[in-house]
Amino acid sequence: MQDDLTALTARARAWQAEDPDPETHEELGKLIEAEDHEELAARFAGTLQFGTAGLRGELGAGPMRMNRSVVIRAAAGLAAYLLGPASPHGTEPGSGTGLPLVVIGYDARHKSLDFARETAAVMTGAGLRAALLPEALPTPVLAFAVRHLRAAAGVMVTASHNPPRDNGYKVYLGRGGDGKESGGGSQIVPPADAGIAAAIDAVGALADVPRPAAGWDVLGEEILDSYLARSGAVLTELSPRELRVVHTALHGVGSGTLHAAFVRAGFSAPVPVKQQAEPDPDFPTVSFPNPEEPGAMDLAFATARKTAETDGPVDLVIANDPDADRCAVAVPDPDSGSGWRMLRGDEVGALLATHLVHKQARGTFATTIVSSSLVGRIARAADLPYEETLTGFKWLAKVEDLRFGCEEALGYCVDPEGVRDKDGITAALLIAELAAELKTAGRTLTDLLDDLAVEHGLHATDQLSVRVEDLSLIASAMERLRAQPPASLAGLAVVSTEDLSQGSAGLPPTDGLRYRLSGDPAKGVEKARVVVRPSGTEPKLKCYLEVVLPVRDHPALAAARASAASVLAALKSGLAAAAGV
Repeated sequence: MQDDLTALTARARAWQAEDPDPETHEELGKLIEAEDHEELAARFAGTLQFGTAGLRGELGAGPMRMNRSVVIRAAAGLAAYLLGPASPHGTEPGSGTGLPLVVIGYDARHKSLDFARETAAVMTGAGLRAALLPEALPTPVLAFAVRHLRAAAGVMVTASHNPPRDNGYKVYLGRGGDGKESGGGSQIVPPADAGIAAAIDAVGALADVPRPAAGWDVLGEEILDSYLARSGAVLTELSPRELRVVHTALHGVGSGTLHAAFVRAGFSAPVPVKQQAEPDPDFPTVSFPNPEEPGAMDLAFATARKTAETDGPVDLVIANDPDADRCAVAVPDPDSGSGWRMLRGDEVGALLATHLVHKQARGTFATTIVSSSLVGRIARAADLPYEETLTGFKWLAKVEDLRFGCEEALGYCVDPEGVRDKDGITAALLIAELAAELKTAGRTLTDLLDDLAVEHGLHATDQLSVRVEDLSLIASAMERLRAQPPASLAGLAVVSTEDLSQGSAGLPPTDGLRYRLSGDPAKGVEKARVVVRPSGTEPKLKCYLEVVLPVRDHPALAAARASAASVLAALKSGLAAAAGV
């Protein structure tokens, strides 16, 4: 035991000796001096693993935390991969220099700018050309820049909607992670993730990683201007623009970009939620900076009510997550306590899909296996190709001839030729255009959702999300469900059980389970579906539920929704019992 503690302390001292950051150097020193072996063991239990989500973790000292040492190693590994024979990106020249370009963006979280500068230094030292975005900007601007500048790769320093103590590192390739041009400018997928991870593991001493103090570029405001010009192109030139919108950035970096996009497109400037408009890495007004979390939208709804009292009715509330790649939408609802109802991501996806069909969009519509199947019915009714992928835009971006991609977690890609990733700015513009068109006709987004339910069936969705402190509880729940799959849930027979870890002809392997359930005429249910998977970015077990009910006409909608809510509640409780959570 003493030998183990001695080895742990020696490893911590060796890490500290290399640490270039005075803050984490001091932090680790205090842990060593205090002989806090439990905390040291947690920080040196391994290393943050680089995968298809890049890196994401809690800030702090040690290889299991996000810090400058970890970022330098990640950047050095990425540079080696880009320069090596296994890289599928190609070496686009970039401004005639002959050197592959890496574009680096960052949000306003703690240490984001530090991590971005370290990345630029490592890329420059490796013989690549590096360029930082001009300021803390939304993730979609970085994704746009990779395509627009024909870069070999892009790095975005962000932890999206994670808690304030976290940060992360997302990697984009100039060509798809699978080497195909169709995914250019999108997040990495296998085999690129494994190739980069192996290159990171091969990095030696930090002192051997060249990190010049200068030599990289800082892009000018023209890159943001180019993004904004492209964003406005998602709208029809003469479509209505009469709409009053309240917007919250949830203390992230979305305010300036979304405001500029709306004004340039001809909308009135959105009314900001002042307490949340400016970037603040501590996210002081929310428990979690995620529009889906309870309470996160309270200030936005309060702002909408106050605005209505002074300036007239508000038509929409729009929220971005802190890096503005997601878009949440709320609509007036006099029957709710707040006066507003958050639309589910699946509902917004269906509305955007319908709007694009009406705009005569051509190409493949796609969503993920955990999202509502309604988008598939909309696409097929319009005689458009449709595909389902694994969870995440890294997979949606790889769809051939992609025209529209969406996922239930508030992610929408409405302009894949401009941004091959989810984009909360262009999605906000497009949903605003749809709402303005409906308003001109005396209708609302809620009216259109009712029409879709009558035409295609009510597709009601919900989630069971279990946050844990001990990650082994998630593994135990998955093992339990695999060993003893439920025969029925909510009184509906489980007609098929699919272990997604085995892969299939259309899907690569992933840790997940999919249950397809029979219908029940007595409950008006046509079919139901459940997908269970561990979250890829948070310590959560996530269960995605969908129940489909035919609806004969608009007067039947209320009863159908009540029945769907009852079935979804029973699915939740039955699934929780089966999983032991």
